Amino acid sequence: MELKRKTIAKAIAVVFIFNLVVMGAGAWFAYQEAPPIPDEVVGPDGDVVVSGEEIRHGKTVFQKNGLMNHGSILGNGAYYGSDFTADALELKVQFMREYYAGERYGESYDALDSAEQAAVADVVEKDLDGSYDGGAIQYSAAEAYAHEQVREEYVERYHEGDHERGVPAGMIDSEADAEQFADFAMWTAWFSHTDRPGSSHSYTNDWPYNPSAGNDATAASMTWSVIAMVLLVAGAGIGIWLYKSVQLPEPSTEGISVPEPGDVSIFPSQRAALRFIPVAAGLFLAQVLLGGLLAHFYIERAGFFGIEKLFGVHILQLLPFSLAKAWHIDLGILWIAATWLGAGLFLPPLLTGYEPPKQSTYIDVLLGAIVVVTVGGLSGIWLGANGYIDGQLWWILGNEGLEYLEVGKLWQFGILAGFGIWAVLAIRGLKPLLDREPVFGLAHMILYAGSSIALLFVAGFLFTPETNIAVTEFWRWWVVHMWVEGAFEFFIIAIVGLTLVSMNLLTRRTAEKAVMLQALLVMGTGIIGVSHHYWWVGMPDMWVPIGSAFSTLELIPLVFILYEALGQYRVMSADGSFPYRLPFMFIIASGVWNFVGAGVLGFFINLPLINYYEHGTYLTVGHAHAAMFGAFGFLALGMVTYMLQVAIEPARWDGSWLRAAFWCWNVGLVLMVFVSVLPVGFLQLETAFTGGYAAARSLAFYNQPLVQTLFWARLPGDSLVILGTVIYAADLVRKRFVLRESAEDPSVEDMAVAEGILSDD
Repeated sequence: MELKRKTIAKAIAVVFIFNLVVMGAGAWFAYQEAPPIPDEVVGPDGDVVVSGEEIRHGKTVFQKNGLMNHGSILGNGAYYGSDFTADALELKVQFMREYYAGERYGESYDALDSAEQAAVADVVEKDLDGSYDGGAIQYSAAEAYAHEQVREEYVERYHEGDHERGVPAGMIDSEADAEQFADFAMWTAWFSHTDRPGSSHSYTNDWPYNPSAGNDATAASMTWSVIAMVLLVAGAGIGIWLYKSVQLPEPSTEGISVPEPGDVSIFPSQRAALRFIPVAAGLFLAQVLLGGLLAHFYIERAGFFGIEKLFGVHILQLLPFSLAKAWHIDLGILWIAATWLGAGLFLPPLLTGYEPPKQSTYIDVLLGAIVVVTVGGLSGIWLGANGYIDGQLWWILGNEGLEYLEVGKLWQFGILAGFGIWAVLAIRGLKPLLDREPVFGLAHMILYAGSSIALLFVAGFLFTPETNIAVTEFWRWWVVHMWVEGAFEFFIIAIVGLTLVSMNLLTRRTAEKAVMLQALLVMGTGIIGVSHHYWWVGMPDMWVPIGSAFSTLELIPLVFILYEALGQYRVMSADGSFPYRLPFMFIIASGVWNFVGAGVLGFFINLPLINYYEHGTYLTVGHAHAAMFGAFGFLALGMVTYMLQVAIEPARWDGSWLRAAFWCWNVGLVLMVFVSVLPVGFLQLETAFTGGYAAARSLAFYNQPLVQTLFWARLPGDSLVILGTVIYAADLVRKRFVLRESAEDPSVEDMAVAEGILSDD
């Protein structure tokens, strides 16, 4: 079966419009169906327990103090602390039981016999099994009592501090703010057990699992898990069929002229693009060091190998988990993005032999802007979380406090502007190609991919700290998921396509067809696939079937990409004279980890019935590390290797350190994910099945001897990842002194431009 480029382009346009209609309708429903924030919550005597304004302010306290990177809300955030929704619901049940036990029997709940406990538990469950018809929320006396007790508990934990839980003293500045944070958490607990109007389950589809509150997996979760498994088999078959059926020639080194690194002159703009590499490497090194600290925090919650005993200072007070986690996440995004941006500006001259006027100067300006935004954003997180930025500026200049969107809005706008500048520079560099090719050409695909990353980032500007948490999560996942499983995947295949063409391994026509087909598959499944994040956060239950189907079908492009990667590896390995085998090692590793992390692990945790119990556990940590670093990180590092090999004199090229780093990273990631992280996740899943979700996220679970042993088992894997990054950074220092000088005024004759790139239209 042969597909024409124009046919695929039309299909992409149809899929894009379909996605826009579905997700646009979803946005409308998000506002209509979000859990209501009442004007008041009142007790049985009519006294106001909490106001809607206090609930909204509690959300701002939650964000301002970075609590989403300490624990989680509705299962989203960090897994170090409690999930505040599940914790508040569990505490609510416990305190209501204490209230009824004292009222009816004059004893504590634990002192009652089994029949009395069952009677009290039944009353509590019936109290919580209700619906909401508008107006003020009506608390029973037991609920009002429980609410006050949770407030006191949260003041003790999050204002006074609790080092055993890893909470620094003064994490929330005042008692009043801590109480309002409790109000916010209790509101999320309320809509997690309150039935949505016209429905037999709660606003969160009865998540979190807590039978004592009447929360259990819904029939839809079970039904659509079975359907998803059927779709899995069908999806894998479709992916293999497409790979075997669609005529896309594999790369071949036979009978073609692969330009040797020494045959390529370096333009000034390419030297400028190479400066992105050491900046990104510094961010990468900082990220993995923070990752090691975060892993250790699960063992010593307030210390680091006993240094607090030597110096009398708890590292928790100097660098809280929430702050280290925010930096760790943002640094990961920044170093990968910076590397890709550099690669996107390095490749055009290899394709066109063209250097726009002052391109290198403008690239230096872009790099400087990225450094300013990075320093400003990371500093703002620290200043905001520590209370140095008052008023509304805390979420504009400081710490917005949402996972993956921690930096203030000003710095987010700076990132958006950076993508805009990059797009302009890419257009300048690719202009000879853009002028000659159709709108679905390869150079256009690069711009579409980069622009889609920037476009999706705009969704992060559609909410404020006082926006309903369900609506906030709706837009936040547009940025996070659609980046990772939409725009980033698109960018990956476009960059790899450009790279293969620059090596003369594929013609532009063939590369365009491959990129477009894979982009079609990625966008056809990954965009709407974001909806599996909406199952438990207060969004309508229509997302359960939609998210189940599209999340499962996301496997199709991953199977296709894996087969492509394995085919490329087979060809490159067969020809010992191919000069770019080391960069291809990274590209192949990216394809394999993409399939393992995003495909296998992603499918498993996104089965609705599994996700109901697993949501917000270490199984997600395993999926995230394998997919983010394994897929996107290795691709970025492969591009770095290719850029360096082209930019260094062949006689002085030494890939041994990079090869050593490659194996340190791969072995370290295998050990981290499969020896430590996933086993902890499976133990959490078992605990959630048997003891409820709150128990799976409790301090008691993490402090079990077996779990602590598994946390220690991360040390070899983490150490190898850190060692690989140190070797990589050191190698960049070495290679900085052997880079070739750029040609002062190079012309197309100086370049080993991909054969026929300008004439193949």
